[in-house]
Amino acid sequence: MSDIIFLLQKTLVFGIPLLIVAIAAVYSERAGVINIALEGIMVIGAFSGTLFIYFMQQSGALSGYPLLFVGLLVAALAGMAFAAFHAFASVSMFANQTISGTALNLFAASAVIFIARVIVGVQQIPFKNEWRIRHVPILGDIPIIGEVLFQSTYITTYIGIGILFLTQFLMYKTKFGLRLRSAGENPQATDAAGISVKKTRYKGVLISGALGGLGGLIYILPVSNVFNGSVAGYGFLAMAVLIFGQWRPLRIGFAAFFFGLMYAISASYSGIAFFRDLGLPQVYFEVLPYVATLIVLVLTSKTSASPKALGEIFDKGKR
Repeated sequence: MSDIIFLLQKTLVFGIPLLIVAIAAVYSERAGVINIALEGIMVIGAFSGTLFIYFMQQSGALSGYPLLFVGLLVAALAGMAFAAFHAFASVSMFANQTISGTALNLFAASAVIFIARVIVGVQQIPFKNEWRIRHVPILGDIPIIGEVLFQSTYITTYIGIGILFLTQFLMYKTKFGLRLRSAGENPQATDAAGISVKKTRYKGVLISGALGGLGGLIYILPVSNVFNGSVAGYGFLAMAVLIFGQWRPLRIGFAAFFFGLMYAISASYSGIAFFRDLGLPQVYFEVLPYVATLIVLVLTSKTSASPKALGEIFDKGKR
């Protein structure tokens, strides 16, 4: 049982960032804008957040949970600012959305390394990880559930779950969600109803950027105490989670934790007796998440429920 608890805890560690970034993609793509720039947005968010935390810890100006929450806010704002370039290129300049996103990914990967070396002197940005929750009183004593959710965890786990249910509510129970989905399904009808497709798509991309930047820092916090300029392809994997979840928040939640489980097995198999006793070569476990991604994409590609106007340029001046 202890091995199962350990595996489920690791699943949350890897699954929560995937969940947040895949949900980030929902806001952009439901509005009709492909956001392949999520990898770069995550990198910018992780870089900005860890750099802020590094300087605050060096100066002693801020510490504890206030530092964590402000760091998360910095990461979200940085992600939003970076996503604004994608929104401007895709929505205002009618650029190819895939090319715009790819360009931002290439820029982010190089820019953060350069800036880190200029400011810190090295590529790696270290920080003290002081936010691990060893045991939540009362809740941590609940059998199984308490051990998984309320022991050896981070407050970011609850933030991710909150974002999931908030997005489900916003998408299907509010006027904002209806307009966002309308802009991605039929922008001409949205415009005819007097709703600005341009503004709606900007909102979707900017929210996507904020959540993507937030997800970048949340990915780094539980797995490392240093940011080295990479988020290990999580932005691209989040796109697979989005497709597997068929652009629906609750299904994306299931998909994120499935892929989180694959990553947990890949990263922690040597510490789990069952997998260790199988005697399989190490490489089998290392490629497991990527093989699972390919299989899932093959199985779901024919039943895609993507927004009908996804990736289509909308120019109000042309009819």
